[in-house]
Amino acid sequence: MHSCLSPEGARPKLATPPGASPCPQSPAAMRCFPKRLLATALTLLGLLLLLSLCLQRPEDPLVEEVKRWVQEMVLQQLQPDGNLHSFQELWNASASRNVSYRYLAGHPPSRKKFLTVGLSSVKRKRGNYLLDTLKSIFKQSTQEELAEMVVVVHLADPDSEWNTQVVTDITAIFTPHLLRGQLLVIHAPPECYPPLEGLKRNYNDAENRVQFRSKQNVDYAYLLSFAANLSSYYLMIEDDVQCSKSFFTAIRKAVASREGSYWVTLEFSKLGYIGKLYHSSDLPQLAQFLLLFYQEMPCDWLLGHFRLLLTQKEVIRFKPSLFQHIGLYSSFQGAVNRLKDNDFEADSLDLPDNPPAVMFTDIDTFENYLPSKAYGTMPEYFWGKAPSAGSHFTIVFHQPVRISRLQVHTGSEERHTDYLHAGAVELGSQRQGKGKGCSTYTHVGAFEKGHFERSGLENSTAAAPECVRILVTESQSEWLIIRSISIWTKPNS
Repeated sequence: MHSCLSPEGARPKLATPPGASPCPQSPAAMRCFPKRLLATALTLLGLLLLLSLCLQRPEDPLVEEVKRWVQEMVLQQLQPDGNLHSFQELWNASASRNVSYRYLAGHPPSRKKFLTVGLSSVKRKRGNYLLDTLKSIFKQSTQEELAEMVVVVHLADPDSEWNTQVVTDITAIFTPHLLRGQLLVIHAPPECYPPLEGLKRNYNDAENRVQFRSKQNVDYAYLLSFAANLSSYYLMIEDDVQCSKSFFTAIRKAVASREGSYWVTLEFSKLGYIGKLYHSSDLPQLAQFLLLFYQEMPCDWLLGHFRLLLTQKEVIRFKPSLFQHIGLYSSFQGAVNRLKDNDFEADSLDLPDNPPAVMFTDIDTFENYLPSKAYGTMPEYFWGKAPSAGSHFTIVFHQPVRISRLQVHTGSEERHTDYLHAGAVELGSQRQGKGKGCSTYTHVGAFEKGHFERSGLENSTAAAPECVRILVTESQSEWLIIRSISIWTKPNS
């Protein structure tokens, strides 16, 4: 019998050996078990998985919500007589499924890459965007970037004729990428899927909607499992997206900026499960999580629960977004879907470095809108009460850095008057003690309508700067929001 989640080439199924049980205790025989037993098994194994995750950081209160959710499901799955089946019986019923992946085009890379880009695709009633998505991935990547990337497409539709036609189209357009091991097309056969009928109708969803989103969870679970050993990181996108130029380099820089800090998911789009980055080492666990709770809720909701369970408290989302949703017609019944990410920039070449630093200010800070929130990657900001002339907001780097470009945005759409009406930016050297900044500053420019941006700063100071100071040059009655501070650097010579 084939290994559960190991890719196998297309081959005929072996006949059941003489004398063997027609319902062996194996994943391929999941349907031999009553659906209620299957649901109970999946729920209990889910509880075991969640508890093991929670035990990694038992003191974190954020796991309590999800633990209560799982406990409620366990109570719902009790047998009518109030007794659960034996653990061994449940384990046999819900062990990982045999998935004989079929290679439809391409071959796995000969070595482990930095990034796998994974997407799943099914036949749509209206429109099809898969080829355009693949064109965008390869067009927006350099040859050097593609050498460290592999794209995996899971054609997850049960219609073999459609799959064959799509493979024919892909082969005709992307032959060089297939030959170089940069593109791989796979298929998990329908017989590998758990039951998709008679599912729980959570959130009052229609039966066909529940079936669609439940199958989608399994589609992604099988894709994640396949990709687990191909690269160091895994990027989840959809089959109807446009990519930003050199998105690979931007992602690599973002990963480097988080070195030494804990994260489960980095987000490069605010839409659904587009642009979500994971450590490949987490993929088997995430795949099992999607399988265990495939009928409970949509995929993007499950991904949020997974992040919380692994105790990443906050969403870590980078701007600008690197991926844009382009599909007009949804893969579910061809409904019109005009969803767009207004933070997307097609020509965004990279993300700021924002080297490690501490921030302090003498502006009266409002509540929890701390200075650090203007410098972070999350969509938060610093908010201070009306600043006076001479007030400052200072960044002190852990180590001197060569700044090439600096950008500061103040104000917000909601509070458009809370911007810096008059101010300047200075680079400092000769760092002083804690909370004192630098002793010497060089003026590099002034704010215009609340914004500052300047490039070519490498030679603006004799030594690599150790501080950046935003100086208020005129008092204002309005409060001040510093929405974002972005700093690009070059290696010290």
